[in-house]
Amino acid sequence: MKDTSYKDEGQFCSGHVACAGCAEALSMRVILNAVGEDAVGVVVPSCVAIILGGHPTSSARIPFIHGVLESAAAMASGVKQALVAQGKEDTTVLCLAGDGGTYDIGLQALSSAAERNEDILYICFDNEGYMNTGGQKSSSTPRAAATGSTPHGKTTRKKNLIEILAAHRIPYIATASTSHLPDLAAKVEKAKTIRGMKVIIVVIPCLPGWGVADNAVAKVSRLAVESGVFPLIEVEDGLKYTMNVDEKTQPIGPYLDQQKRYRHLSNEDREGLQLDVDESWNRLVEMADR
Repeated sequence: MKDTSYKDEGQFCSGHVACAGCAEALSMRVILNAVGEDAVGVVVPSCVAIILGGHPTSSARIPFIHGVLESAAAMASGVKQALVAQGKEDTTVLCLAGDGGTYDIGLQALSSAAERNEDILYICFDNEGYMNTGGQKSSSTPRAAATGSTPHGKTTRKKNLIEILAAHRIPYIATASTSHLPDLAAKVEKAKTIRGMKVIIVVIPCLPGWGVADNAVAKVSRLAVESGVFPLIEVEDGLKYTMNVDEKTQPIGPYLDQQKRYRHLSNEDREGLQLDVDESWNRLVEMADR
């Protein structure tokens, strides 16, 4: 993905209640500025809903509808159809949800919207757990990570939502990171030009949930990308895979060391996680080379 110069258009306001140093607030600033003024937003219970706040004190310049956790994509679909009925086909419908409302509770609505190829832009802020309710695990939580409901480490792997969505053959899927903000902005700009369902998953290191220092989210995000834990990719029409960062330059050790949720791991556990990452990375390389 070619970088674009980032320019703040004032679409995200100061005075919000995000944690100091929150990666989600930073991502929202970039996303809202890239989406622009001709947009309507849908948000469901999550950290992002609290950061946005409600009318008339929302931190976003565009209007947002707050809904229930399981219905993000369904609500966004309805908003889009209403706009089309008014002759406003070009207005972007932006849907913001966390991994709990995407990988888990909202998956049925997301899958249905993908099957219908609804013309919405769905953003998942992936902090790998239910961080707004005590830091419990979600199906996005990686194997071995300690959470409020898996204090000794999660025993199952992270759900591969990218390939689930790719099986729906929607026009555009991408991953993004706060360590690569021009890439995030460029992917939002690209998604705006595409008709049909677009999904972008943004990795969000959670300060309390991951046990990350409040000045370290960009560093942790970058280590996630450089180690291959969270590859930056695009998938077009469910078939064409593109790796935006095509080389791993770090082992996972430095990434794990930045987080309290992995402090319980033995050397054997860490080696197992490295093997998981290598296996997933090699699979992506093969898919991108097809």
